[in-house]
Amino acid sequence: MNPAEAYILKQEEPYKTILLQLQAIIEAVVPNSEMLYKWRIPFFYNDGIPICFLNHSKNYVDLAFWHFDQMDKYSEYFVDAGRKSLRSLRYKSVDEINDEVIVYVLKKQLEINTNPFKLILKPKGK
Repeated sequence: MNPAEAYILKQEEPYKTILLQLQAIIEAVVPNSEMLYKWRIPFFYNDGIPICFLNHSKNYVDLAFWHFDQMDKYSEYFVDAGRKSLRSLRYKSVDEINDEVIVYVLKKQLEINTNPFKLILKPKGK
């Protein structure tokens, strides 16, 4: 078992079930995705480009992603939590998961197909 899988399986309920459900949706929409353990949380990559990550924090699970400024729909579901370069879909129960929203966000991430770290960490001009 890789560390990303171990992270998900060690969580308490209902968070483990939420994480497993989100993982299943991500892997169905992005079948060639690779789940890696980065910064102590599961990150999903497609062709070497980060698509999203999962994080259990306090009493919720975040499905976090970049490029939120290019999302045309579902902005009412996004949580910024004071973050400048990320937005997330936040879940406290498996019943809150809206597959349509997640599928939309993941497909948009694949369309954009740009490494967010290169955008965030680009060198400053002279």
